[in-house]
Amino acid sequence: MNDPTFFRPAIRPSLAEVVDWTGAAPTRAADLGDLFVENVATLDEAGPHSLAFFDNVKYLDDLAVTQAMACFVTPRYAARVPPATLALVTPTPARDFARVLAQLYPDALTPGAVFDSKGESPGADIHPEARLEPDVIVDPGAVIGPHAEIGSGTMVGANAVIGPNVRIGRGCAIGPGASVANALIGNRVIIHTGVRIGQDGFGYIGGPGGHVKIPQIGRVIIQDDVEIGANTTIDRGSTRDTVIGEGTKIDNLVQIGHNVHIGRHCLIVAQTGISGATELGDFVGVGGQAGFAGHLEIGNGAQIAAQSGVIDDLPAKARVGGTPARAFRAWLRGEAWLARAAGRPMHNKSGIKPADG
Repeated sequence: MNDPTFFRPAIRPSLAEVVDWTGAAPTRAADLGDLFVENVATLDEAGPHSLAFFDNVKYLDDLAVTQAMACFVTPRYAARVPPATLALVTPTPARDFARVLAQLYPDALTPGAVFDSKGESPGADIHPEARLEPDVIVDPGAVIGPHAEIGSGTMVGANAVIGPNVRIGRGCAIGPGASVANALIGNRVIIHTGVRIGQDGFGYIGGPGGHVKIPQIGRVIIQDDVEIGANTTIDRGSTRDTVIGEGTKIDNLVQIGHNVHIGRHCLIVAQTGISGATELGDFVGVGGQAGFAGHLEIGNGAQIAAQSGVIDDLPAKARVGGTPARAFRAWLRGEAWLARAAGRPMHNKSGIKPADG
């Protein structure tokens, strides 16, 4: 049986190149051009040709015994790096480590062609009235509808479905089994396996005779540099568009309802549900399993803790948690009070110190 390794380094950089890419500062003189990175690893698994990083005090014991060739570390902990490991001092170890990862493993950044094909596979079903620019990859089983337009450098994975009149920009990746309908997609958008974009929203008018379905006639607009995780669903608008702003990153298994407007550079973690017509500002962070009622306005830079239930508008830079969501410190005080009343300690593995009182 051959080695089942799915990602191999594309290059073998020297530590001099690593320092050049990141701006990290070595703590001692060394001929960095003669030291080469063979792989990356965690502190406890790193070997003498590995690059690692440290940015969490939980792993101080691992840092003390690591055998990595070099390690990104903040100035505060540079002295804790073992003598045999070269400390690369930086205020952002994880970010710099990610930059190196991107150089070593570019294929891991976006879904790739399952069939390892170039151009349009004979097994794909592309309507003659669809328009594909040069260098589009279409894997077997993909279906592309009439008048769809796809920009150069975009990959459409196996069994993906692109609906009629859909527009997809350049340098995008549409993962296997994804479906995109009634949507306009920008450039460099990553849509992972099983994503559903542009299906009708959940809209009904109740009455004594039953529920009357509301036709959903809007679109989905996804701006540049958005990433959408596996099996996430984004409903099209009813009479206005559903919009995902530039640079926003959405995790797996997120539900976004019709007419939702998400701003630029938001982070939305798995299993979040956002009800129809809610608007999130720019740089909003949402923890896993949070839920939003419909028709809310969430201000720029708001932070919503995991499993929060948001039922009211939030101002810019609000920090909330709990159900119903309330100010973060008030939520922690309430949790601490309940823990004391129940005669049990408050578990707090997050490292957040509860507020006094």
